[in-house]
Amino acid sequence: MTDDLTIRAASPADLDALVVMYQATQQWLAEKGSNQWATNTAERVRAKLTQAVERGECFVAENRNGIVGTITVDDFADPEFWSDDEPESALYVHRMMVDRSAAGQNIGGRLLDYAEEVAARAGKKRLRLDAWRTNKPLHEYYMRQGLDLVRIVSLPHRGSGALFERAVRTHR
Repeated sequence: MTDDLTIRAASPADLDALVVMYQATQQWLAEKGSNQWATNTAERVRAKLTQAVERGECFVAENRNGIVGTITVDDFADPEFWSDDEPESALYVHRMMVDRSAAGQNIGGRLLDYAEEVAARAGKKRLRLDAWRTNKPLHEYYMRQGLDLVRIVSLPHRGSGALFERAVRTHR
């Protein structure tokens, strides 16, 4: 149930829980046969999350059970994917995760809506993300969340490259 769900800026005190959630998500993906996020070490993930928390770009969803999801929203437009697409017109989603114990409760959808609100407050026209090219169920999930597939970029050194976006509305 997401009735008691709140979304707030992450704090340094949340970092341990976020790294644990990331590692659990890596394991879950591996069990499903995906190598998505497989090469990211706990140290690298902690460093990226720490930077996002310090910049106020990392948000957590929590309920009475604690943190059940996270999302990072920033202006980093990966130049291998977005350089020809007015990159400054959007904010970008990174490291969105939902604790498996809270799956099926639309927490990811609520996080994406929150990210859209962040983008609207920043005066951006679009919310964007890139996803693993081979993770078709994830592509379908993003489309159900109102994101459109822009294109798939296949670079030999990248697993990601399925590019999604949705227009930012000023209110939902």
